Amino acid sequence: MLKSMTGYGRCEEIVGGKKITAEIKSVNHRYADYNIRVPRHLGFLEEKVRGYASSQITRGKVDIYITLESYDEADKDVLLDEAFAASYIEALYALRDKFALKDDISVMSVARNSDIFKTERREEDQEAIWQSVRAVMDKALADFAAMRSREGERIEKDLRDRIEYMKELAARVDELSPQTVADYREKLYAKIKELLEDRDVDEARILTEVAIFADKVAVNEETVRLGSHYEEFYRILDSNEPAGRKLDFLIQEINRETNTIGSKASDVEIAKIVVTLKGEIEKLREQIQNIE
Repeated sequence: MLKSMTGYGRCEEIVGGKKITAEIKSVNHRYADYNIRVPRHLGFLEEKVRGYASSQITRGKVDIYITLESYDEADKDVLLDEAFAASYIEALYALRDKFALKDDISVMSVARNSDIFKTERREEDQEAIWQSVRAVMDKALADFAAMRSREGERIEKDLRDRIEYMKELAARVDELSPQTVADYREKLYAKIKELLEDRDVDEARILTEVAIFADKVAVNEETVRLGSHYEEFYRILDSNEPAGRKLDFLIQEINRETNTIGSKASDVEIAKIVVTLKGEIEKLREQIQNIE
């Protein structure tokens, strides 16, 4: 089944006292391009997230946002800035003595100055954090993959319908091609008969000319190769591998054979069919640009 490169997935859960959010979105891109954002103090997560995402997303411009929000302060330590506290208390005593103030200096009064405390983030277990993030990321990836599969299913149906239509057009070219040669023979014979008037027509010469013309306008080889390309197109669609690049290459080959048919076409009806085929090829190309 095909997967679209356009997708979105999000999951938010509370794990171990932390609210973890994973958001994933992607759009078309020729290659794989990852933009990862994680909390600054958890920079180690960036490479882990990138590696994990790349094992499941092979193509597209992918943005992944990871946020962690603590619901408690268990991961922080409050420490006393002893040097600042000593200087602050000394200043309070100097203030008391200089202005003969009432001595009401106490722990609580000193603690009102928050600058004497400093908060430090406790050393965190990186592996434990990554396991929690990955669990949330898995659910976001599942949501993301489901959306891409739904989009891919719609694209695949459109591609199959167009290929079926193109097969019908190629079959019509096969039908018309022999008639083109027959029509040419009749016109050539009539023209020569008109020029020679009552003289005998050289049948051998006419047959030679018709054979040369038939060789020039013969498109059997091209239509056979087109049929082979269409079958290969289906084979790729039926595989479980990323198909975008393969189909992009194949559509170039289909376009090449169609151009050759167009260059050989001397029949108005075949020329019209070639124009229609070219239009369908462009529509296929546009759709393929959105496939992983």
